Amino acid sequence: MRRAIVMGGSFAGLLAARVLADHAEEVVILEPDGVAPDGLRRGAPHRHQLHALLSMGHTQLERWFPGISEELLLGGAHLGTGAAVRYYVDGVLKPRVPNSSMIGATRPFIEEHVRRRVFQLGNVTVEMARAHGLLLSGSRVRGVRMSGVEAPASAAHRELEAELVVDAMGRASRLNAWLLGNGWSPAPLERMKVDIGYATAYFQRGDELPDTVIAHASPGPATGYQQMLSEPGALVAVEGNRWSVVLVGYQDHRPGSDPEEFLRRMRRCVAPLREVAEQCEFDGDVETFRFRESQRRDFACLKHFPGGLVVVGDAVASVNPIYGQGLTLATLGASSLSAHLRSGASPQSPAWGYFRRVGVVVDAAWRLSAMGDLAQPHVTGPYPPGYRLIRWVSDRVVEASLTDPAVNKRFMDVVNMREHPRVLTSPQVLLRTARVLAKG
Repeated sequence: MRRAIVMGGSFAGLLAARVLADHAEEVVILEPDGVAPDGLRRGAPHRHQLHALLSMGHTQLERWFPGISEELLLGGAHLGTGAAVRYYVDGVLKPRVPNSSMIGATRPFIEEHVRRRVFQLGNVTVEMARAHGLLLSGSRVRGVRMSGVEAPASAAHRELEAELVVDAMGRASRLNAWLLGNGWSPAPLERMKVDIGYATAYFQRGDELPDTVIAHASPGPATGYQQMLSEPGALVAVEGNRWSVVLVGYQDHRPGSDPEEFLRRMRRCVAPLREVAEQCEFDGDVETFRFRESQRRDFACLKHFPGGLVVVGDAVASVNPIYGQGLTLATLGASSLSAHLRSGASPQSPAWGYFRRVGVVVDAAWRLSAMGDLAQPHVTGPYPPGYRLIRWVSDRVVEASLTDPAVNKRFMDVVNMREHPRVLTSPQVLLRTARVLAKG
């Protein structure tokens, strides 16, 4: 194809541009948010909160940008493998997973390295511009109406034509309104109200916890998944010789921005967070963010959809960030787009193949996050069919994963998005779980 347009320079948008660079003569990223004084992209108000690049996300990132892991490590990021990645459930340290690897770094740091690599591609350009609508010819999209970010509201919109347009505008995407305005049905939107808040603070890092890169603590079956009985939180060793610490809570247990309160909650968490609270000094303020609901849009269920149009990232699905799936979902979405284009599908035809592929990835993330959220008494659905049985089986697998390395490996493969949640109900996992619990 001659030209592709990506509406939005988010993490998902950058990855989409990287994929499209293999298939288009020219890729144009429309960046509506501009660049902040620190050189980072504006937008994504939660970008300074702790973000996780799960093991599968790390693998996919290296696939699209060979050598980027080494670049990140040279810049100050940390690689966590084996015992350096510590997961706790109800305060119990889970068995280590030897072959798993995760990068310890902040989202702005990772995103800046990805942005640099994308902009080094000879056929990718960026325009500081805002999309205002789609150009359509019959049943396909042929481009975008746009204006410069500094242009007055009265300014005339410029038209930019393309064979493929990608919506990477995030949760606030206006695509459904644009489709409705042109006579197309919007994708159904599923919501799950979770009402969670989280707060992130940075600490100066010294000699404490020399063998830890990531420590994550969450409530589980033994406490009825109640946050008041098992304080949830995580810490990651990041660039700049710092610890990034996040605390989370639902409804009235949401963490605030008061540093003393933050330290008190850290002292109620697992040992690594307690140690940082006792030994390390704050490096900056406590920043908070509130996430009200998970969302996903099902494009694959539509009977009609214009050709030449693809949707990626949070514009497809945005799930509870406590599970750290967002960045990894973006990498898997990029691989779904690549598989679709490599299949020989015309970019000007409806992208059903892409939407089916990305739907599998989104469904996996949604199932995992929904099961955790539905354990909270204030979350009232929607419940999946057979929820009570699924919940009971899931709890037993979690219990077995606390002591059995084999069960924990399969469980963590799901957490790290290397496996679909359905593997946890496979006969092999269920039989192993039953044997472990019978011994205990």
